[in-house]
Amino acid sequence: MISHMKEIIGQAGDLKDLVSYQKGSVVSKEIIRKGKGTVTLFAFAKGQGLSEHTAPFDALVYVFDGKAEISISRKPHKVKAGEAIIMPANKPHALKATERFKMMLVMIRA
Repeated sequence: MISHMKEIIGQAGDLKDLVSYQKGSVVSKEIIRKGKGTVTLFAFAKGQGLSEHTAPFDALVYVFDGKAEISISRKPHKVKAGEAIIMPANKPHALKATERFKMMLVMIRA
């Protein structure tokens, strides 16, 4: 069991509080890892991001805080707190924080 997951098992908690901002960095905490998928929380400092890559499975992004630009097949999508976007399998995607932001990434491998 991932240690961070213990903080919300059997009790309510705010997921965005499980990951903290760090100046000039990207912070990630995997809270669930199963054979069929993962749930990972991220905190991005302004200007930080993930370079373009592909994944063999769809990935759901839910934004907890702040704003970012997510490009899918080089088409930019602006996202903000409270919004979600699915990055389709096998499509190149990238992410850049236009201000500091936190997100949850859910990847189902099926």
